[in-house]
Amino acid sequence: MIKNILKGAVIGIANIIPGVSGGTMAVAMGIYDVLIRSLTHLFKEFKKSVMTLIPILIGAAIGIVGLSFLIEKMFGWIPMQTNLLFIGLILGGLPAMTVKVKGEKIRPGHIAAFLLFFVIVVGCAALGAAEEGAEGTAIAETNIIATGSVLDIIKLFGVGMVASATMVVPGVSGSMMLMLMGYYYPLIETVNHFIRSLIAFDMEGIWAGICVLCPAGLGVVFGIFLIAKLIEIIFEKFPLYAYWAIIGLIVASPFAIILMGRFGDITVIHVLTSVVTFALGFMIAQKLGEDAKE
Repeated sequence: MIKNILKGAVIGIANIIPGVSGGTMAVAMGIYDVLIRSLTHLFKEFKKSVMTLIPILIGAAIGIVGLSFLIEKMFGWIPMQTNLLFIGLILGGLPAMTVKVKGEKIRPGHIAAFLLFFVIVVGCAALGAAEEGAEGTAIAETNIIATGSVLDIIKLFGVGMVASATMVVPGVSGSMMLMLMGYYYPLIETVNHFIRSLIAFDMEGIWAGICVLCPAGLGVVFGIFLIAKLIEIIFEKFPLYAYWAIIGLIVASPFAIILMGRFGDITVIHVLTSVVTFALGFMIAQKLGEDAKE
């Protein structure tokens, strides 16, 4: 259970960092297949699915609410080392995925699936980097606090659904999609303001947060179940194509992080310490992903 909580924490942190995919981290941690099955068989295998999902969700909540502040500071203090840590975490899960296609004949369709999803991830990252550079400040100042109108609720529900769907797909960053839609910074600030309001017992601030987070949260839940079922069908019908597509997503993810990330000053010390954090991330992914090789 402790191991699954740690895996969930890594996935939770990944989902709030532009360019890093929670789905990719689930693959790296060796729990992607189990996670998808638990979501799509929640009612058929309720007890088993709940026992699987609870520790992962607890860990994800810890990662998003608690450790996100630490990770945010790390990106400010040691950006290159932190980015390389996540690149190591992602690439550390690649061997567990290549085992799935080992010994199988490589067909042109497999190569096409690899290249297609590689291009999608890198292309979205390049677009996100350009968007952030051109409009980052403006987006950060956007006010999305809901007024309670039907249009606001539908809009936030749709944003949550799109973001959650991309969170489940390996290699596609949900936070990056939020950034492209102009909702990343406002939602992060809303979450932070909501937490501060809870601590201060500020009812006005709590209600404002609920008006935004509830419809977005419902969209997240709906989107996760919808895309999880679709992914399960793809894995059942076209497993090798799905695995090659995910390998393409994983290989592309470090490029996405490089395009989306800030690395600060590049010095010999920074490079050497980044090699250490990369190795650390790689070993953590290998250790937490041992289940995927069994």
